[in-house]
Order: sequence, then C-alpha cells, then structure tokens
Amino acid sequence: MKFARGVVRSRFLILIVSLILLFFSFIGLSKTRINYDMLTYLPDDMETVKGQDILMDEFGKGAFSFIVVEGMEKNDVKKLADEIRNVEHVDTVLWYDSFFNVDIPMELLPDEVYSMFNEGDDTMIAVFFDSSTSADVTMDAIREIRSITGSNCFVSGMSALVTDLKALCEKEELVYVGIAVLLATIAMMLLLDGWLIPLVFLASIGMAIAYNLGSNVFMGEISYITKALSAVLQLAVTMDYSIFLCNSYNEKLTTESDHKEAMVLAIKDTLTSVVGSSVTTIAGFIALCFMSFTLGKDLGIVMAKGVFLGVIACVTILPSLILLLDKPLLKTRHKSFIPKTDKFSGKLLKIFPVLLIIFAALTIPAYFGYSNTQKEVYYDMGQCIPDDMEVAIANRKLSDTFGVASTHMLLVDTDVPQKDVRAMLGEMEEVEGVDKVIGLESVLGSAVPEEMIPDSVKEMLESDNYRLVLINSEYAVASDKVNEQIDSLNNILKKYDRGGMIIGEAPCMKDMIETTDHDFKVVNAVSIVAIFVIILLVEKSVSLPFILISVIEFAIFVNLGLPHYMGQRLPFIAPICISTIQLGATVDYAILMTTRYKAERISGKSKKDSVHTALTTSIPSIIVSGMGLFAATFGVAVYSNIDVISSMCMLMARGAIISMVSVIFVLPALLMLLDKFINITTFDMIKRKEA
Repeated sequence: MKFARGVVRSRFLILIVSLILLFFSFIGLSKTRINYDMLTYLPDDMETVKGQDILMDEFGKGAFSFIVVEGMEKNDVKKLADEIRNVEHVDTVLWYDSFFNVDIPMELLPDEVYSMFNEGDDTMIAVFFDSSTSADVTMDAIREIRSITGSNCFVSGMSALVTDLKALCEKEELVYVGIAVLLATIAMMLLLDGWLIPLVFLASIGMAIAYNLGSNVFMGEISYITKALSAVLQLAVTMDYSIFLCNSYNEKLTTESDHKEAMVLAIKDTLTSVVGSSVTTIAGFIALCFMSFTLGKDLGIVMAKGVFLGVIACVTILPSLILLLDKPLLKTRHKSFIPKTDKFSGKLLKIFPVLLIIFAALTIPAYFGYSNTQKEVYYDMGQCIPDDMEVAIANRKLSDTFGVASTHMLLVDTDVPQKDVRAMLGEMEEVEGVDKVIGLESVLGSAVPEEMIPDSVKEMLESDNYRLVLINSEYAVASDKVNEQIDSLNNILKKYDRGGMIIGEAPCMKDMIETTDHDFKVVNAVSIVAIFVIILLVEKSVSLPFILISVIEFAIFVNLGLPHYMGQRLPFIAPICISTIQLGATVDYAILMTTRYKAERISGKSKKDSVHTALTTSIPSIIVSGMGLFAATFGVAVYSNIDVISSMCMLMARGAIISMVSVIFVLPALLMLLDKFINITTFDMIKRKEA
C-alpha cells in the first residue's frame, strides 16, 4: 500500500524521470552491437570453435569467401585480384597467380590445377580476411569488394550472408515495430472499452521496451533475432498487465469517488496479480538460458529483463499517465465489442464430454506432428533470406558452375611428413562428394620439392604449427550427406594426425545440429518443471499444475505439429524457443480461469456453477490477451522476408489463438471431469472441507 501511495504522490516526478531515462536508453541502444552470425553462439569448448581461433592466431585468417568472376580475361582477373588484395582487412587472395606466373598459359597446366580456378569462361578466387565472419570490418570489406567487382562477379560465403542479412534486418526492423503497434492498437481499441486507452498503454510499454533495448549495452551485443523479436514480444506479453491495471482502476472508480485513492487500490491489486502472472512468463524465458547454444541465453536474458521492466512500467509509469489523462480517457470510453459470454459458457458445459473426446482424439496426431516437425527443421541460415539476394545468387552460381556447395578447412600439424599429407589428401579426394582438395601438396604436386615453394605461398597455407588445406564439397551445408562426409574426412584426418581439425561452416553447422537437438530436450524439461513449481505454489495444489500444463502443452503440440502436416520446414531455433515462450506466455490464461474456479468452489458453490462462473468471467480477459499477442506478431510474420523472424512470429501468433481456444474449450471440461480429484489434492479446498 505504501508503494502504491508513493507512486500516486510522485506521478509527475515518475514521468519526468521516465523521459530522462529514455534519453539514456537511446544512447545504450545505439552502442549495443548486433550479431548476425549464428555460429558464434556455439560453445567455446567445441573443436570447430577452437579451430577457428587457431586459424586466426596461426594464420591471421578469420572469414573466408569464394568469388566467382564471369567472362573476364585472365589479365583483367589479375587486376581484380590485386584490387581485392588492397581492400582493408583482406589477408590473402588465393588464385592462379598466387602459385604461377600469369604469363604461363593456363591451358598448359594439369587439368586438376586448371579446374581449381576455372570452369568455362568463369574464374574462381578464394579470399581470406584477417577478421571474423561477422565483424563489422569484414562486412565493410565485403561491401567494398562488391563495389570493386561489379555485376559480373558473385561474392559467396558466410560473411556475405551476414552482410546481406544485416542490411535486410535494418531495413525491416522499424517496420516490424510499426506493424505490431498498429495492429495491437486496433485490437485493443476494439476489445477494450476506450479509444484512447490503447495509446496510453503503448506509451507506457514503449518506454519499457526502450529501457530494455538500451540496457542491453551491458551485454555488449545481442543477436539480430533477439533485437527483431524482443520489442514485438515484450509488447505482446506485457500488454496484459496494462489491461489488468486499467480494469482494476475502472472497477475501483465505481466504489471510490477519489480517483487517486482508486488508483492506489488498483496498483495494490495489480501488483498482487501481475507479479504472479509475470513469474511464469519470466520462468519460460529463463529456461532458454539453459541452452548450451548460447543464442537461447541471449534471447532469454533480454526477454526476462523485458518482462520485469514491463511490470515496473505497469505499476509506475502507466498509473501516472492514466491520472494525467484521466478526463480525456473517461470521455473516450465506449462499450466493449466482446459480447456477453454466460450463455456461451453454459452451452460449452453441456457438451463437455464431447470436448474431452475431441481433446483425446487430437492429442495423438498433434504429438505425432510435433515430434516430426522437430526432425524436419533446417539449419542453413542461407535458407532464411529471399532467393533474389546477392549472396543467394552467388552461392547458387558457385554451386552450379564449380560444384562447390560448401568448403571445409583442415588444420594439419606441420610435423606430419609431407608424404603422409599427400597420402591423406589422396584418400580424402576419394570421399564421396569431395570435389577438390586445395593445399600446397595438391596444387604443386609431388614433383616440386618443398624448398622450391615460394615463401609468399607457404605463408598463405602454412604456419609454424599447422598446414591449411581447403576441401570443396558438392554437398550443401547442414545436409545429412555433408555431415556423413565430414565424419569420413575426420576419420581419415585422425588416422594421420590425431590433433588435426576440420573447421568451417559445415562442420560448425554439424556441431550446431547435435547441440540444439540436446538443447530442445533440456529447455522443454526446465520450462515445464519451473512452471509446474510456480503453479504448485500459486494454486497450492498437486493436481492443478498437471491439468494446466497439459492443456497448454496440447496447444503447443497442435501449433508445432501443423508445420509437419503443412509440409513446412522451420528454422532450427523456432521449435526450441516457441515451445518455451508459448508455455510461459499463455499458461496465464489457464491460471486465470483456474484461480476463479477455485475461489468459487471454496465459497461453497457447486462444481458446475463454479466452472460456469470461472469460464464466463475469464473469457473476455483471455480473448483480449490472446488477440493482443496475435495482433502484435501476425503482421510481422506476414511482412518479414527473413524466414527465422517470420516463422517465429507466425508460430507465436498461431500459438496465442490455439492456447486461447484450448483454455476456453478444454480446460473447463477437464475441471468438470476432475473436480473430485482437484478437491482432495488442493490445500485450500481441503482446508475448507475441514472447516
């Protein structure tokens, strides 16, 4: 009560401070780096990650790209290669002139050497950078190379993908927020009882979103997925808190003539309800932090922080704004468009056995689809962007012309004898799907003594401790075939050099597949257990956590099962995050209805009357909440050209509707069926019986 009175007394100070904090938030937002490379979230102890560090330390090489040059004379290609060498942060340009004098006719070269760099009228150039794949300077270098090369050159590789992804995200991000705000405003105007109040909600939530994004500066950087989704998600999941405060305030106005006193009581009630509600949502996001693939931690921390800041804004900034705009808010009130639900509730209860049969019948196919969707995800982030983007065109050109769909790098100890290295590379050339092996031994052949190799060439592909070998593969990144190929290559490598490493995009993706498969199980278990415990403590019941979670898990099975039946492949991160987010964000619908049912039963009402009252009073709140989440995410899903953003928003939008329907139709039926069991396993009900 003291806190609530303090907020009302200090409302003008709160608004002044909140505006000042906005200024610092925008500074923090501008200084927070955005990471567009998913591979950087792999655990540091993985061999592929350690190998990338060795590549940088030993060779001064980080990012890597192939450039395909179309229909250019060899002397012009040489000039182009020299220009690329002069681009800042380009470490090495590997082409024909790196090994041989350009005056020697290429046609006189052995076929295997010629075909490394030429195919018809097209030429291939390999470029290494002295910076990491997603470093800002690498992206600057990619853009400069593109400006040098012109339209008949195609820059492929992970750094080019990251560059294009960044440009697309920056183009779309403001539109995401605009669409979410517009649709959420329309939904709130229709579903609430005022035309102006949604704008007040958005002002309060908008400040909380700004504080959240600005405070990310202390994390150093966040992923582009986190940045793109956090504002939309925070808007969607914290809108409920604002609605609760507003409804509570309007209710208090019917008994309190003093508006300030009514707000004090509304803040007190809101704190009690919203803290309990937000804990389940925060628990869902915190569960993501248990992923070993640390993108989950990135998204989990930011969103948990966002929900917490949303609660703070709801009980400080929002009451201050409502009191400031009290008169215009009252003048712009209207009747809610949600019809009365008592008759509808009665009809549902009459057919509750039918609803239970439908629920049971749908559970098996829903779970079957859910299980298969997890197996059918894709890991290649190149599939997340439109086919007409520069890097997508370049990757297709490289694959179609040179048969290179992915490139692996070998780090081989320099102590391994040269003859063993040649034997090893010979074995690797025979592995299915290996197109070419590019290294000192393979390019120069056994006829050239090591002493005759120019120092400039040796520096490119050999350090004090390691030899560097490139292996071009016909198989696409993250495919089953390339993963089998990597296993075969690794077996050969370990036979000759137990400390040798295979690194590159495809090996990293293989590690990601194995890591995230484990993460899915861990995150699911952690979120379910955490929310189970929270419901157990809130409802003081052994049975209700099982019932409530089963209803939302059913909704999750349906939501994530549909892509399997629709023939849709999701990006790998979507099922992991959505199962947790949907559980944390929508289990509140079930808690709301169950809490009211419990209160009615404890007051002495019959089973049927209790469920009827709980259903009737909860439906409007559940519809407003579910439609708010749907409105904030659906427009982004339709608009976004980045599949990982589009897919996750569509799953959240659809999940909100499915959870809403499940709670309204399935939960009352389960409460009717299991009423006796609930009565003997719920502390408050046992206590009431004893009394």
